[in-house]
Amino acid sequence: MFDRLQSVEDRYDRLNELLSDPEIVNDPKKLRDYSKEQSDIQDTVETYREYKEAKQQYQEAKAMLDDKLDADMREMVKEEMNELSEQLESLEERLRILLIPKDPNDDKNVIMEVRGAAGGDEAALFAGSLYRMYSRYAETQGWKIEVIEANATGLGGYKEIIFMINGKGAYSKMKYENGAHRVQRVPETESGGRIHTSTATVACLPETEEVEVDIHEKDIRVDTFASSGPGGQSVNTTMSAVRLTHLPTGVVVSCQDEKSQIKNKEKAMKVLRARVYDKFQREAQAEYDAQRKSAVGSGDRSERIRTYNFPQNRVTDHRIGLTIQKLDQILEGKLDEVLEALILEEQSSKLESLQE
Repeated sequence: MFDRLQSVEDRYDRLNELLSDPEIVNDPKKLRDYSKEQSDIQDTVETYREYKEAKQQYQEAKAMLDDKLDADMREMVKEEMNELSEQLESLEERLRILLIPKDPNDDKNVIMEVRGAAGGDEAALFAGSLYRMYSRYAETQGWKIEVIEANATGLGGYKEIIFMINGKGAYSKMKYENGAHRVQRVPETESGGRIHTSTATVACLPETEEVEVDIHEKDIRVDTFASSGPGGQSVNTTMSAVRLTHLPTGVVVSCQDEKSQIKNKEKAMKVLRARVYDKFQREAQAEYDAQRKSAVGSGDRSERIRTYNFPQNRVTDHRIGLTIQKLDQILEGKLDEVLEALILEEQSSKLESLQE
């Protein structure tokens, strides 16, 4: 492990030299790539340097025990060594986690697609609850939400809502929401008080740049139409809504949130790029299904990942067997306890894989 850490530190020092090179400074692409690489390993290097400093202090304290010290001084040195030993153990564990291969998409914005599935109007209402939950959580993280497409129902729910969360590291946390979410509650329209079960699906896609997925204009069919509101009624007479079809893959994206056709096309392109990238990624990694299933956040979207039980105020994440009696708080966007448990589980799983 320490050979790898030394290599990372050497690379960090080399990147410092490169970023001071006038030739690199004048090359925007290389400057961006090297700056990102340096930023990605900075935490690892700083922690490793902290570890080396603590290790040296420990060795110096140990050497002092060989000198002729009085009893009080010897006790002080031993106490310092115990503290340094605990610090070294903590830093070593942190370094192991920092050396886990990082998902290259983690720092990106995320495009989320929430859809009501089984359960009709109740499923659409639940999709609305999930969107509200994610919106509240995004606010606590200082992230911004941008709605791309929304197909609302008359009862206040959504058959489908697509939105982007803009913020550093948004994908690193929200990717764990990918899958089917189940709700158990008594609908307001249920006179007999019976509990109904409904589901909504959540898809999380990292926002991708043009350089990451090659989409040619000639491969895109653009259709325009008048925007519509709930129930399908036309809400304006201008052809501002846009539908993009990527002919090679058959991926279709619509956007009518903006009044401007140009803005709708820009938003639709972001989603199209993300969906095509996601499709290629899934196809390329199909042969590694067993490996992908071992990662908490990469399950199939049809897989039930979580149940929200209203009568018992309970949320259960089925992937890690976590049950929390805080449904009301979680729906208000307090997702940290759930997400931190999922992140810890995935880190532990990856650490075990590295040690095999």
